[in-house]
Amino acid sequence: MKRFELAVAAFVATAGALPLAAQTNWDSVGIRTIPAGHGVHMLVGSGGNIALAVGEDFAFVVDDQYAPLSEKILAAIRAATDKPVRFLVNTHWHGDHAGGNEKMAKAGVIIVAHDNVRTRLSTDQFIEAFKSAVPASPKGALPLVTFAENVTFHLGNETIHVVHVPPAHTDGDAIVHFTRANTIHMGDTFFNGRYPFIDLSSGGSFEGVIGAVDAALRYANDSTKIIPGHGALATRADLMSYRSVLASVRDRVAALIKQGKTKEQVIAAKPTAEWDASWGTGFMKPDVFLGIVYESMKKK
Repeated sequence: MKRFELAVAAFVATAGALPLAAQTNWDSVGIRTIPAGHGVHMLVGSGGNIALAVGEDFAFVVDDQYAPLSEKILAAIRAATDKPVRFLVNTHWHGDHAGGNEKMAKAGVIIVAHDNVRTRLSTDQFIEAFKSAVPASPKGALPLVTFAENVTFHLGNETIHVVHVPPAHTDGDAIVHFTRANTIHMGDTFFNGRYPFIDLSSGGSFEGVIGAVDAALRYANDSTKIIPGHGALATRADLMSYRSVLASVRDRVAALIKQGKTKEQVIAAKPTAEWDASWGTGFMKPDVFLGIVYESMKKK
């Protein structure tokens, strides 16, 4: 087996991500609630980070992790507010961000997402990086409201802009800007302090991730709190650091591709070596990340 294939095998075996969710001991997972701006909280459990915004009459949620955690997530929301959750936005279709949709809908929540999220949830999918077939979601899990470019919610004094970005982590990514709170939820276009996973089989693009970061930076200042898809609550400086690493990787891989290097040769050249000790400690290991970057850039 080639080096890259070995790396992928190791990645799938250790990721604890989408296809391995069934192996998680859900009883051991707790939901932590972290302040993330005026009236906004970040909920951390297993899977993608959640945003909870509380208004005068109702609450608004971004993402809902895995289905087995729904009761714990709803309990954490009830501990933070006695207001009912009226709307929930999916930042994209993956099960660690949208897996709780059906249970949330049964609790009376209206699910909202980009058009492509409903399309992917409603049809069988195959995540190439995980070699994982994902069956279509049940009808009750599908977003009831979809949008093509953007949609705005009015939560009391809070205005929430949900903006679709061109293909990045997937082809249905949205970033969510809580304008009064000065908080941004970026979904999986931002993995704080670690290499991101780009799902090329879901229309993702490495260059698009950098573009999504640029889009978010236009809303951010030094006081902005940024909720990443994975990782700790971040600042604009953290997001700038993330962009700097990704741009450097892009430029180095582009130079190697221009030299005619194969994917194996690009991986062997270790263009990410200076960041691997810290950025490569998440589930996305350096060799796997580089392989995905190479494949994405070769499609250009």
